[in-house]
Amino acid sequence: MLNLLPAADCVAGRFAIARYTEAVEGSRQQGAGTRPPVPALRFVAAGLIVRGNEILIGQRRPEQPMGLQWEFPGGKIEPGESAEQALVRELNEELGIRATVGPLVTRIRHNYRNGGAVDLQFFVVREFAGEIDNRIYAQFVWARLATLPEYDFLPADRGLVRDLAQGKLL
Repeated sequence: MLNLLPAADCVAGRFAIARYTEAVEGSRQQGAGTRPPVPALRFVAAGLIVRGNEILIGQRRPEQPMGLQWEFPGGKIEPGESAEQALVRELNEELGIRATVGPLVTRIRHNYRNGGAVDLQFFVVREFAGEIDNRIYAQFVWARLATLPEYDFLPADRGLVRDLAQGKLL
């Protein structure tokens, strides 16, 4: 069971994960019950950084998990952060920019074959200050929306990539 903060305590009325209860953590450690373990869920904020009909995408480094696959910049939401705050921080850390985070475009929950799970919130970013400085990627490119399916994206992003390329979003 997850403890959620009341809507009044969350930015923009969204629920945020506060912490796992002792009972859940204890049952995982003891292997109690016959149900398979619940996958670890990571909460992530990602930016759809748009420039005209192009969007910024980054290719993971070869030594990273899922190396050389493409993704949208962003990262883990830390305890006490809203998704928007996390995205501003991550884009500054990864690209050296100060982003103006726009509206939420979509939210995706994806379970990976290895048992991990991710809850992704994608926000549009149309404005930022500073010059982009590649600090973490093997490479990054401004890709035309229509060409996104030509890139080998992370499995969690593939449905979004298809929708972006078909003009369904943005």
